Order: sequence, then C-alpha cells, then structure tokens
Amino acid sequence: MKPLGLNPYNVNRVLIYRLGSLGDTVVALPAIHLVVRAFPNARRLMLTNFPVHAKAPAASAILGESGLVHGYINYPVGTRNVLELTRLWWSIRRFHPEILVYLAKPRGVKTVLRDERFFRVCGVKRVIGLPLGDCAINLQLSQNLWESEAARLARNVSELGSINLNDRSSWDLRLTMLEEARAKDALAATNGQPVIACGPGTKMQAKDWGVGNWCALMTKLYERFSGYSLVLVGAKEDREMSDRVAAAWRGKSVNLCGEISPRETAAVLRGAKLFLGPDSGPMHFAANAGVPCVIAFAARTKPGIWFPQGNGHCVLYRQVDCSGCNLETCIEQRKKCLTSITVEEMFAAALDAWSHGHEAHTSTFA
Repeated sequence: MKPLGLNPYNVNRVLIYRLGSLGDTVVALPAIHLVVRAFPNARRLMLTNFPVHAKAPAASAILGESGLVHGYINYPVGTRNVLELTRLWWSIRRFHPEILVYLAKPRGVKTVLRDERFFRVCGVKRVIGLPLGDCAINLQLSQNLWESEAARLARNVSELGSINLNDRSSWDLRLTMLEEARAKDALAATNGQPVIACGPGTKMQAKDWGVGNWCALMTKLYERFSGYSLVLVGAKEDREMSDRVAAAWRGKSVNLCGEISPRETAAVLRGAKLFLGPDSGPMHFAANAGVPCVIAFAARTKPGIWFPQGNGHCVLYRQVDCSGCNLETCIEQRKKCLTSITVEEMFAAALDAWSHGHEAHTSTFA
C-alpha cells in the first residue's frame, strides 16, 4: 500500500462518493472493500443519490447491513437550489471527514475540479481518486473491448492498495443469514429443482429486448432444460412482463418481481445455474455471484465497460453505426442494435454458456 501521509488506522471518518443505483453500486464493490481494508477503524458514510425511479434501488438497498458503510448522505443530483446545497454542505461539514474517496463516474474536468473545491469548502482534508487524466476514461483494451468500470475505479484508488477483481471476496455483499433464509423460502416453490434465472425487465426503453423475444427464448430453452425451474427477478413494475415470460416456460416457474428485496434477490441468484437478461441490475447481481450470464446487450455504451464482470459469460453486442449513443430511449433507430439480436443467437449463446460452465471465456458477438 502506498503511503498516505497519515496513519490509516488513526483515520476516524471517511466519506465515499458514489452516485447511481443497483449496477453502479455493485461494480463499485471492489473499490469499497479496498476502502474498508485501508481504513478499518473509520466510520464510513456514503454520499449518494436516492433514486426516484421505482426500478432503481438506492445504494442503501444494495449494501444493506453489510457494514461496508455505516450510513448515507443524500446527494441531490443536478440541483442548483441554494438551500439544498447549503444542507448538503452542512451534512458533510458536520460529519467532518478526514478523507473523501471519489468513486463517481467522470463528468468532465471542470465538473470534477468544481466537486473538489466544494468538498474542500465542506472541510474535507484529502480527496482520493479524482477521475483526471487516464482515470477519467475507460481504457481501450483491444479493438472491440474496453476496460470495465470496476477496473477503472480500481485504478482510480490504487494509492490505497491493489484490487484483484478475480477474487470473489472483492465482490462480497456480506449477505446476512436472514437474507439467505428469505431467499431459500422464496425458492421453496421450485421443490429443489435446479434453477435458471431470468430478469427480462429494464428501466430503459433502449435496453429492452422485447417481451416477445423473451417468451420465444423461454419456449426454446424449456425443450432443453425441462427439468429446471425458471425464476424471474426484477422490480415490482416488471411483474406483468415476467408473468408473460413465465407462461412460455411450461414447467415450474416462480415470479419474484417485487416480492423480495434487492439483497434477497442477490441471494436467490447465487443458486442459479444460468442467468438471462438485458444489461440491468440483476445481471450484475448474477455476475457478482459467479453465475454465467447470457445478455442481450444494447450498444448504447462502449463494449466492455458495463459487461457482466468475470468469466463464463456470453454477451451479445451488435456493433452498429450509432453505437455509443448513450440514449435511454431509442426511437429514430428503433433499437436496431438490440432488435438485430435473434432468439436463435441467444439460444445458442445460452447453450454455449451452459456447456462451458464457469470456464474462463467471454463471447462478444459483433
């Protein structure tokens, strides 16, 4: 570990700055674990937004009672309201953090430097991990693949120590016995059958592969995996869509959308043999648990940055002329990056992921 200029064991208060919801929090887990290791005696608060979208659980719902952080300060994203900013200033000032670990996604040099000035005014003594220079971008690893967000964050906070992204402990959600017990109860209807999990829902129209495609895929998969139960996961708002997908699976199915908490969903997915879905929060939970993922991935972001972390996954990503658009709603191009991914391709990818199990491979279909 590189010297910090102070004894890390004497640091009493650390503030972790990370915005976003489920996926954003899961990919930051290795960096958060590093902060815990670097400052084991500190009280750690997270400065984060509290999402208002029903399908976007807050970081507090992901980290739960893990002890990785001890509380939260609400960051009102995009506000210019003087009263709200004053409240934020006072909340941080009152906590009086000695160190702020900056894990937010890059938003431009001016914005990052403005953030640093604000945190200094709040009384922060030291800021670690400002995304400047190479740390402000995800590096291009090859012609078709970019550095993951988890790897970029690891580079950002490397002065605190090294992170092994292949070490399962780096991804530990520290699920409680109660959460695991509730997950077991939720799976009771499968009568002990092995499980294939699917999370077809998404909060973004641009990531939605379409209920018809998911239904057709489940019909084909059942012919191959008739001895398995299908478990559907997602938010309450995904329940109707998941009911339709479950109906295409002629065997046992359990729709848990809206029935269990996000962390209980993570516990449920730990027992799955395969996960299928779009780029979504449940995908990150499944990858976090080491479950092979088969993903119909929209090309709105560069390939690799938000792919499921780890080995054994099959990601179908269609490179098109408008790739990297970052759109949440795609009307003009009619989601051609997604709609060009066929049911037959997803079926073949599922069989491939299944046959390779947890072997080290990731397939990207251009």
